Amino acid sequence: MADYGHELLFGTFLTPRADQAERVVALARLTDQAGLDLVTVQDHPYQARFLDTWTLLSVIAGVTSTVRVSPNVANLPLRPPAVLARSVATLDILSGGRVELGLGAGAFRDGIAAVGGPRLTAAEGVDALEEGIQVIRAMWAEGGGAVRVDGRHHRVWGAHPGPAPVHDVGIWLGAYKRRMLDMTGRLADGWLPSHAYAALDALPRMNAIIDEAALGAGRSPADVRRLYNIGGTFTGSGRGFLQGPAGVWAEQLAELSLEQGMSAYILASDDPDDIRRFAAEVVPGVRELVDAERAGSGASATEDRPRVAEADAETETETDTEERSASSAGSPVTVAPGRTGGGAPALGFLPTPDDGTRLADVQVWDESTRPTGPAPDPARTYTAGERAAGRHLVDVHDHLRQELAEVRRLVEEVTSGAMDPGLARSHINTMTMRQNNWTVGVYCESYCRVVTTHHTIEDQTLFPRLRRADPRLTPVVDRLEQEHHAIHEVLEGVDRALVAFVAEPDGHKALRAAMDLLTDTLLSHLSYEERELVEPLARLGLH
Repeated sequence: MADYGHELLFGTFLTPRADQAERVVALARLTDQAGLDLVTVQDHPYQARFLDTWTLLSVIAGVTSTVRVSPNVANLPLRPPAVLARSVATLDILSGGRVELGLGAGAFRDGIAAVGGPRLTAAEGVDALEEGIQVIRAMWAEGGGAVRVDGRHHRVWGAHPGPAPVHDVGIWLGAYKRRMLDMTGRLADGWLPSHAYAALDALPRMNAIIDEAALGAGRSPADVRRLYNIGGTFTGSGRGFLQGPAGVWAEQLAELSLEQGMSAYILASDDPDDIRRFAAEVVPGVRELVDAERAGSGASATEDRPRVAEADAETETETDTEERSASSAGSPVTVAPGRTGGGAPALGFLPTPDDGTRLADVQVWDESTRPTGPAPDPARTYTAGERAAGRHLVDVHDHLRQELAEVRRLVEEVTSGAMDPGLARSHINTMTMRQNNWTVGVYCESYCRVVTTHHTIEDQTLFPRLRRADPRLTPVVDRLEQEHHAIHEVLEGVDRALVAFVAEPDGHKALRAAMDLLTDTLLSHLSYEERELVEPLARLGLH
């Protein structure tokens, strides 16, 4: 097992075609709007058909709001390290800390030489890269005195350092051979290979080289994030790697994270539909599967490998969990007769209460017929991992609640006339809706996919395990599945109401009514599920 415990990141790897410049920028904006973490662009300055990577990344940073940008990877022979360091720091400052630095030794020697760069051998390129990293870090170290690196390939003597980036920019190396992998373990913040050149069966060997080099340099292997450039198709049979439905992708990537420690997946695709599906269907699935396994194990899987002794700084500690839970520990909670609530006091938190507010005139189900599961054992104690397993469900539901609130806000603004429909469309697009050829029927597409993915994972994976682990939960799980189907019908009703909204004069009434019904059913369901399952999830685990 090689789960280093890093937060998962997801992004895109775009082709900087000069003849499709506007499309490239639009795909970057889609990446940001879809909620992904990274936009990366290949860097081949000798390629006449490509836009300059650093100029393009600067434009992308200017038209996006949350996504990070990075070359994938920067061609160091054509980008002097002292100047590159200042370019990175400048864009990091201007973007509010949203720049990372993928870096490479430069593989296409003829192309590099053709535009005036040095013609280095492979060994010289590795030496030059190590010198370059030394220069870059020194240039970012404001207050450290004049930069003095007397290298064979890069000599910087007396330069004043600065400006410094506003966050700790990661240096991620594109590495495949032993010397480059060794350098990654000793000096880099991340390893950024591509599946085409680092196949699945090669990852264990490459990871081992990085790990040993990190330990030899007095570092923890967990200090080196493992990223992966990937590509695939959603129409395959599911037999190959990333050749099938989104669920297959989620399972395969989650397994890579848990077994090989890969913690960032960057999709090499210029197809907007692929990017949308990746963001809306694959990413939530990977996060849920990995979080569930981590929470269920009670510790990072790196404990199976004694040489990875130090936890990653981003790994949540027991204290962190308790602090995050403290804000809800004293909240009132609606419970079924004879129950004390699904969150036993020993868990340190309670389920999100259902305050009883209902907006719609109709009800989809009779809440009084909901079954209850076994009462928690008041004497039972829970480990930090068990508490995290229960808390994970609340965290996932909190995300669904937040997104629902955003959908309601947009609908309210449109229907009340506070926002014209044209402006509303740009907001809707921030939730991964179609940018081009927009239709009202797609308004709720992203949110519906997220909810559906969450329910599918529960129906196919979580609920069967709970039934097997504790048959007393079967009536509760059966009811939750029934409510999933009812909620999906409500979501379809929202979609129909959105179509009517643009087609009928009084369509705004139906739209508001449909959103009220969705709010009532989903929030009620989430509270019921937390009430019944947070304690069993802590007690039984998620795997």
